[in-house]
Order: sequence, then structure tokens, then C-alpha cells
Amino acid sequence: AIGHRCLAVNLSDLAAMGATPLWASLALSLPRARGAWLREFAAGFFALARAAGIVLIGGDTVRGPAGATVTVQGRLRRGTAITRSGARPGDGIWVTGHPGDAVAGRLLLARRGGSRVLRQRFLYPVPRLREGAALAGIASAMMDVSDGLHDDLGKLMRASACGADLDAGRLPLSRPLRAAVGIEAAREMALSGGDDYELLFTVPAAREAQLARLTGRWALPVTRIGTVRRRAGLRWTLDGEAFRFRDRTFRHFA
Repeated sequence: AIGHRCLAVNLSDLAAMGATPLWASLALSLPRARGAWLREFAAGFFALARAAGIVLIGGDTVRGPAGATVTVQGRLRRGTAITRSGARPGDGIWVTGHPGDAVAGRLLLARRGGSRVLRQRFLYPVPRLREGAALAGIASAMMDVSDGLHDDLGKLMRASACGADLDAGRLPLSRPLRAAVGIEAAREMALSGGDDYELLFTVPAAREAQLARLTGRWALPVTRIGTVRRRAGLRWTLDGEAFRFRDRTFRHFA
């Protein structure tokens, strides 16, 4: 799972710009070499690498505190990169998959039980490479959800100098998540849990029909959760009333 995750979370950054992955480097630091651990780490890493069509071109292996640092490179056609700064007032706000599943899976791991589906969502995140590439020319702005839907949406809106009106009732909460923690906790996990590596993107009204044709062929759910507005800030509502929640977002340098 560690081998898979350390590559997956980096591939997700390529997916968020609509890029195709090419190669990766890996710097692996270990206090001591353990053959069984290394074989499993490599199995997870290279299984995903093969699926993504990416190759390992080098890096480093050293003795030291346990850590794996992956750098990935990819390509896209000139002028097709999807950045965070392209959202405009009136654009719809969309998210793939089921935010909140991963953090619930992490908590279940600590308790050594619960839904296998949720545990797998944390251990083996799926970088949305095909979906990200397909959204080129449709999405006006995009990023992946790594630190929590609410916090990452704030980053997207600030980069685009906009704000957003959002409906907490539209959050695509999975059945396993709702069954595991209940609807209220599920909403909080979706908004501030993180580690989902889903795509968060905006789409102009003129491209919504094109988006519908595209996503109608996907097995992956895609949900509209709000609309970009001119005024800065995020405004969440639920059943027409202001919605507030406990923000437990992990912030790297808080």
C-alpha cells in the first residue's frame, strides 16, 4: 500500500492538470534493508506504474529515517494545461467520486475493523488520469482533493479570484461512509477529511452538455456541488439554510 500510495498521490497532480504521465524518480530512505518489505513495496509501486504507463528512470536509495520521495513528469499539448486560475463566475463546481471515504478508511485502520471498501480507498487511492485528460477543453479550472474538499476548494477559488455558493446536501457521500459514521459525520469527513485524490473542477455553462456526454460514459460518479460567484469566500448551505461544520482540515504548516 505504501508503494502504491507514494506514486498515486503524485500521479494525481498530473491528472489535475490533464497531463499524461511519462516517468518517475524515487528516493528511498530506510533505516535497514528488509527484503520482504522491499518486495511488497516494489509490487505496489510497479503495479500502479504499469497501469498508468509510467516508468521508473532513477533516483536514490540511502540509509536513514524511513521515507519515500517520488517525483513524476508528464506531458500535455501546448495550451491545454488546466490550472487553478481559470474559474469564472457562473461556472458549475464539480467533484468526482466520493470524498470522505479515505479519511474514514484511515480511522478504521487504526481500529482494525470496519468497511473494507473504505480502508481500500485510503490505502490504494486511484489517480484520475484518464478523467483529468478527458476534461481538457471542458474544465475551466481543476485541482485534486488532497487536503479536504472545503480547504482545496478555497485554494481553487482564491487562485481564480472568485468565491462559491455550495450545497452540502449535494455532497456525493458513499453508502459505506454513511453506514459507517452517519450522515452528519460523513459530511464533515467529505469536507475536511482529505486524502481522497478526487478531481475538483469548474465548468462553464456553455460546456455542460459536452461534460454530460463525456461523463455519461464513465463508471465514476461526477457530482455538481455548487456555482462560482464573483464575491470571495465559500458559502455552504443545507436545505436552504447556512451550513456550518467543524473544520478539521490538516494544514501542512499551520
